[in-house]
Amino acid sequence: MTHSGTNLSSLKTSVADSLFEFRVLREAGVIAPMRPDKALKVGGTFLRWGASPATGVSTAAIHHPHEIAVIDERGALSWERLHLRSNALADSFAKLGIGFGDGVGIMCRNHRGFIEATLAAAKIGASALYLNTMFAGPQLAEVTRREAPKALVYDEEFAGLLEGVDDSVHRIVAWSDAGMAGAEGSLEQLIAAGDDADRKPPPEKPRFVILTSGTTGTPKGAQRSSPDGLFTIASLLDKIPYRSRDTMVIAAPLFHSWGFFHFVMSLPTAATMVLRRRFDPEETLAAVQRSRADVLAAVPVMVQRILGLPEETLRAHDLSSLRITALSGSALPGELAIAWMDRFGDSVYNLYGSTEVAYATVATPEDLRVAPGTAGKPPRGTRLKLFDEEGREVPQGSVGRIFVGNEMSFEGYTGGGNKEAIEGLLSSGDVGHIDADGRLFIDGRDDEMIVSGGENVFPREVEDLIADYEGVVEVAVIGVEDEEYGQRLKAFVVLKPGAEISAAELGAHVKKNLAGFKAPREVEFLDELPRNATGKVLKRNLR
Repeated sequence: MTHSGTNLSSLKTSVADSLFEFRVLREAGVIAPMRPDKALKVGGTFLRWGASPATGVSTAAIHHPHEIAVIDERGALSWERLHLRSNALADSFAKLGIGFGDGVGIMCRNHRGFIEATLAAAKIGASALYLNTMFAGPQLAEVTRREAPKALVYDEEFAGLLEGVDDSVHRIVAWSDAGMAGAEGSLEQLIAAGDDADRKPPPEKPRFVILTSGTTGTPKGAQRSSPDGLFTIASLLDKIPYRSRDTMVIAAPLFHSWGFFHFVMSLPTAATMVLRRRFDPEETLAAVQRSRADVLAAVPVMVQRILGLPEETLRAHDLSSLRITALSGSALPGELAIAWMDRFGDSVYNLYGSTEVAYATVATPEDLRVAPGTAGKPPRGTRLKLFDEEGREVPQGSVGRIFVGNEMSFEGYTGGGNKEAIEGLLSSGDVGHIDADGRLFIDGRDDEMIVSGGENVFPREVEDLIADYEGVVEVAVIGVEDEEYGQRLKAFVVLKPGAEISAAELGAHVKKNLAGFKAPREVEFLDELPRNATGKVLKRNLR
């Protein structure tokens, strides 16, 4: 193609993307008629700040000042109050010497303090570092040493973990069960002392550091910036039908990519965020019913725990308002999605991605009904390919390593290094295959492949088969050393109360449905599997 032909093709793509973006944002209510004076303010804010969280809260405060932004255990905050409080906190951060490019560590459960600290950091151009609320003291010390934040915003319950954190780091308590209003060094005190006037934009877009799950080692810091425009949001709105002024019950941890995504999505849509610091299955049902929520954002193990409630408890709650049950963060078994939809309606949307590649595919309720267990198809603007070990693209239906590219891919690890890249696409760390209809299926982690007697086995299909067996709650399969076969499969199984199943019975079930070499040679029954805060099984603990 000639140079002029290439330019023409790029122009056509750009125009098509712009028309797509406008259509989707209009349908979602993100672009809507407003008074000329408000339109000028919103337009001016976007031009000055770009697609930053600071823009989102500012425009929501202009357009919907008195509507509710956050509901947590302290009560409700309007968009206007949230905007002014985060302005004041940004001013106090600046007075502490925190400025553009500095780090602000945030170790908070799901409450307003997490939101306000994030917005304040964005307004001064600081990098927000999200810390896992399940960290032990040595992990927290190691991560803060590596990332070197200037301040640490934390819930008082984590105070005992800060012993190894450098004394030069400002300590700011975000939440205390005893109540911290006005206490010296608390978030509330800083907000009360700060100037709530609008600030000038920082020289560059703010950055965010979300830690990898650390299921196989020390969590790494994955850094990314805000996107250049709203195309990323439009591409996801096209797959998951979030709408302006929705009410979202965000049960997924805000420090994790999935909870954080819903915070980010709430800004352009001016959605109300309903937050509780700790997940409780019955309270989550009650929160959805009480708020008449449109959206429940959760990880699969939360849905599993809700469905495990007594039948009379499930029947006692009305979830008819729920339009979207948005799931991500760990593998979603097909039977779990079907069980939820059979009870509460076809509302499940499952997003597959990773901390590094952001999002890769979305499975809609239609996808999950037709092909249970699928991860779905890529949104517009996302490229996905499967490669073998030599970097060659594998044919449709064959298992390969998953590589993804989109505008939200991370910018590299803060401690140095990057994910493997092929053709400009980043490795997700998983392997999978694509069916004849273009749907992706995840077969396992690319570092979890078990070589047993010369045969390659990925645990996911064995886990899914055993999990479907009557009386089994959940299962994890790993490879362990074996003198004869090199490795053998070992299954860790959790049974329903009262279920009596033997290891031989499960082995026979696998051999009946899969190749014999895929049958676990050892089965250990546990009361529960070890998991992190987002529900991922910690297989390193099983080893």
